[in-house]
Amino acid sequence: MKMATWMMAGALVVLPAVAATSPPAAAPSATSSTPAGIVVYAAGSLTGALADIAKQYTATTGEPVRIVNGPAGLLRERIEKGEPADVYISANMAHPERLASEGKATPPVVFARNALCVQTLPDAGITSANLLDRLLAPGTRIGTSTPGADPGGDYAWQFFARAETVHPGARTNLEAKAKKLVGGPVAPTIPGNVGAAKYFLQHHDVDVFFGYCSSHDATPDPDLRKVEVPANLSLPVDYGMSVVLRDGDPARSAAAYRFALYAMSPAAQERLPAYGFRAVAAPER
Repeated sequence: MKMATWMMAGALVVLPAVAATSPPAAAPSATSSTPAGIVVYAAGSLTGALADIAKQYTATTGEPVRIVNGPAGLLRERIEKGEPADVYISANMAHPERLASEGKATPPVVFARNALCVQTLPDAGITSANLLDRLLAPGTRIGTSTPGADPGGDYAWQFFARAETVHPGARTNLEAKAKKLVGGPVAPTIPGNVGAAKYFLQHHDVDVFFGYCSSHDATPDPDLRKVEVPANLSLPVDYGMSVVLRDGDPARSAAAYRFALYAMSPAAQERLPAYGFRAVAAPER
């Protein structure tokens, strides 16, 4: 796999220092100016997988990582306003590309790949083959995230547009039905420790909920079923990672590059499939 320019530049900054010091596992952080560790702003869909990678990274290097998960579009806006993130991982390429165009971050690399799925209750009888017909059926209620604020919503709307190419009138039908229930500036109030999609499905607010084929947990939820959209309506779901450019603290920048380089390593990438992601830099088996 070819390394992007920023990854090679990061390696030139980081690797000589690593080679010179070679700290043992769980050694204190080499960056004394970052005692609390770097801060990673990441798409909410990465909640479990990235926490797993960060835990492994800290165990290996002794360098702590704090992760802030949320709708990637809203996280991008927070970075634009000056919040102190060090690494940014979005569920699309557009948001980190925008930061790069503004001179606020490095051009993104593809960190992971996902796919578009709908979540349903197990007895809904929805399959990839009948998905579009079921979505278009009168009375079917569709839940989505919020376009613009969250890539999950953008992907749902792109699916609606693609459906128009095989079923005239589908786009208008689906957009009219879609309820933007999550991913906006104001998070819904969900009682207990239950995911939003599961809550809305079990309370019969919606019949299907657009999201990703990945999961927050490595163990699938038996109360939900994920159905991947059919191949003729699928679309690429690439996760972009950038290092946020921050002046005046080269030690912190080096720490950010160290984590970003590690996130692209086989050791980190091989953690992704357990959560339903497709790795981009895992070793061949």
